[in-house]
Amino acid sequence: MSDSPTPVQAPAPDALELAALLCSRVCHDLISPVGAIVNGLEVLDDSNKQEDKDFALDLIRKSAKTASARLQFCRLAFGAAGSAGAQIDLGDAQNMARGHFEDDKTKITWNLPRVLLAKNRVKLLLNMLIIAQQTIPRGGTLTVEPVGEGEALSFRVISAGLNVRTPQNVVDMLSGKHAGPIESHGVQPYYTRLLAEACGLTVTLAPEADTLVVSAV
Repeated sequence: MSDSPTPVQAPAPDALELAALLCSRVCHDLISPVGAIVNGLEVLDDSNKQEDKDFALDLIRKSAKTASARLQFCRLAFGAAGSAGAQIDLGDAQNMARGHFEDDKTKITWNLPRVLLAKNRVKLLLNMLIIAQQTIPRGGTLTVEPVGEGEALSFRVISAGLNVRTPQNVVDMLSGKHAGPIESHGVQPYYTRLLAEACGLTVTLAPEADTLVVSAV
């Protein structure tokens, strides 16, 4: 009986395709809150009932706050975030992460020092948080811990929650073992691997006791 053929890995996306895929990812994150703002404005236009107006205004306020938080986060996680060689304050990264991820179900425990760090390392951290958050679809805790110190500071993000799960496609994308072309739903972990490589690091997602750990070492 012959062995199954090894999946053929498609060529990596070129710069233009990667940019388009990342833009699609950002648009996906913003469609929901922006659409909710539009719905709220339509309610204001169509109804004279005070309870409808109160509902619409509350929806617009909450959705505008969500859209703003996501834009700020995406600007740092995927955008240029300053000139080449720029440094970013980890305190600013913490504020953006809390604004983007924290809600009634998900909380962040942030154990990093407030220091300036090379922008690609901070972008890597925020993308590691995206991956970790995907492993706790019903909410839980994301704990951010330092690995090393100084300019070589790196990170571990530990996700704990009910029904914590390992997305195999993300594991494969981080390790470079994925087959087929990079598509919009897989570009974020692929981009995370590129960021890690730019920092001279390797990023992994693996179980540890009853948690999952995203590490960059």
